[in-house]
Amino acid sequence: MSVDFIKELLPVFLSFAIVACAMPFFIPVLRKLKFGQTEREVGPESHLSKTGTPTMGGVVILIGILVPSLFYLRTCPEMIPVLMMTMGFGVIGFIDDLIKVKKHQSEGLTPIQKMILQIILTAGFLIYFFFVEKKEAIVHIPFTDCGFTMPVWLFCIFVFFVIVGTVNGTNLTDGLDGLVSSVSIVVAIFFMIVLRSAAPGMEPMSGHMLGALLGFMLFNAHPAKVFMGDTGSLAIGGWLSSMCVLLYDPLLIIIVGFIYLAEAVSVILQVGYFKLTHGKRLFKMAPIHHHFELSGLSEIQIDTVFTAITMLLCMIAFLSHPAGL
Repeated sequence: MSVDFIKELLPVFLSFAIVACAMPFFIPVLRKLKFGQTEREVGPESHLSKTGTPTMGGVVILIGILVPSLFYLRTCPEMIPVLMMTMGFGVIGFIDDLIKVKKHQSEGLTPIQKMILQIILTAGFLIYFFFVEKKEAIVHIPFTDCGFTMPVWLFCIFVFFVIVGTVNGTNLTDGLDGLVSSVSIVVAIFFMIVLRSAAPGMEPMSGHMLGALLGFMLFNAHPAKVFMGDTGSLAIGGWLSSMCVLLYDPLLIIIVGFIYLAEAVSVILQVGYFKLTHGKRLFKMAPIHHHFELSGLSEIQIDTVFTAITMLLCMIAFLSHPAGL
């Protein structure tokens, strides 16, 4: 299968160029507005030095995705629901980040406020899924070419858990310089390959995400000059989860998004164990990347290991998908 430069490669170059060129001008603006990171007092002591580092760099990621996407919507309408979810969750993250920087605290929206906004956005996606895309409540079974049809009500509940869980998992992964960016770059490459045969009209969205993240990594690699904030991490989760649901492949997230899942599960286990044992901890700190950090690994080492794991799992996921069978 020949490479379609317009749909597959051009989106990567366009988004990369926008983010790479805009970020040097955007970072000073963030500094001038005093939109700096506020580190949690309960976090690793080494992270206190990051206080004041510009955050909300995810705004440029969103611009790098949105602007070139507008040129593809007419010929690739399949992108629309994924773009809506990427931008929608990015806006929720933006509101959360804005509250944090304005109040100079590490907490923005309350958990309930975040959950309500995420549920509303997911409900809108499901309405589009069934009534505009005319999709069915089908879930593909990894490592087979089979799927099963769920009752619509059960499918909707399942999708709520998949999307909200994935979005919050990517958010939790964004705790080290370059971690969520490097892991998500590998995932974006995986989907660029799979979408060529699975959903040709959606390739530009993966290309835009890949290009935007590559451009952002120029400034987010350790030591980070800017953080993406919830604006970027929630957008990544919205992009990944909505795309998998549209492909009838939400279970694929367990494989390609294993790192996001592990981060979220580590927090759940830490909180549960803490409550059950009245103060004992299962990990030195959660999310789990902080556990490894406090165990002596550097941020670069953790980034490398987590990215390598994602590479291996994406290769396995390719074999599990009809496109690779």
